[in-house]
Amino acid sequence: MDHLADQRSERILIVDDESMIRHILRTVVEAEGFKCDTVQNGQEAIAQLRENGYQMVLTDVRMPIMDGLCLLQHIQANYEGTAVIIITAVDDVSSAVDTLTLGAYDYVTKPFNALELRSKIHKALERRRLILENRQYQNFLEQKVQEQTADLQKALRKTKRAYANTLEALINALDAREHETQRHSKRVSEYTLLIAKQFGVPGNELMDIERGSLLHDTGKIGISDNILLKPGKLTEEEWVQMRKHPEIGYNILKGIDFLEGAAQLVLQHHEKFDGTGYPQRLKEDEILLGARIFAVVDTFDAMTSNRPYREALSYRVTREEIIQFSAKQFDPRIVECFLSIPEEVWFKTKESLKY
Repeated sequence: MDHLADQRSERILIVDDESMIRHILRTVVEAEGFKCDTVQNGQEAIAQLRENGYQMVLTDVRMPIMDGLCLLQHIQANYEGTAVIIITAVDDVSSAVDTLTLGAYDYVTKPFNALELRSKIHKALERRRLILENRQYQNFLEQKVQEQTADLQKALRKTKRAYANTLEALINALDAREHETQRHSKRVSEYTLLIAKQFGVPGNELMDIERGSLLHDTGKIGISDNILLKPGKLTEEEWVQMRKHPEIGYNILKGIDFLEGAAQLVLQHHEKFDGTGYPQRLKEDEILLGARIFAVVDTFDAMTSNRPYREALSYRVTREEIIQFSAKQFDPRIVECFLSIPEEVWFKTKESLKY
């Protein structure tokens, strides 16, 4: 094959302090069809590298001003796409071998074997090409991963919005059924989060607490309107039916993956700290923390909201009622946390949830 007729696009820089060596190397390199420049030391090589793009540098190790080792380190730090072949004397081969660990692609010894030198130049350039292609492919894959991650995050946000809208519609329907409790579910959900955050509940648990509070009355779907909307007091038989709504709600929600944690709060939202609640008669820490928080805020919302049979009670009266039933109906630690939140915060939250 006539290499002179096959002009290559790669550019090679030769660095050696001996003019005869530079001439020999240039002759071999240009015979292979490569473009070529020569300099006498590492300092001149650095200047050339700034001015031109080189795919390869052939450099001697021992040179004045700046030796080949320092030049190699400079190239590794600033021109990672440039292949380096070290030139060394026969008696300094061990030093040349050491440069391979520093990033040199190969080494050749003086006096040169032209065939060996040509072979090493081509192998080093081929290795460089493969490394660059692999790097480009890795960059391509990383870009694809970033794009797919962005698409996935967008889809997750869309799904979360759909979940939130679906839950909001369900809650509005539930609250609308009981005309005197409009926005009750949304209020108690916000109140529950208020205490949960103040109490130091980890962020990854807040979602279940929020959703469970929102959905606490889901089971009332299964309660007859004659009982649910009855204006007077319920009979004992009617209370038996009414007390089934936590279990009904739990059974509705438990098969929905993203609502499994919320379903447990729905099941327990009428349990009492002293064990006299329903349906499981759990007590103290047997009751989910979210359900214990909910018990306090549900009472707070019920007492501070208008009812057909009475006007909303004051914060002071509600506060005293909650204190009175601490350690009975309510967890004392939750009561203490409730009391630590100023009155204006509660009513500011309530005001923000009006239609």
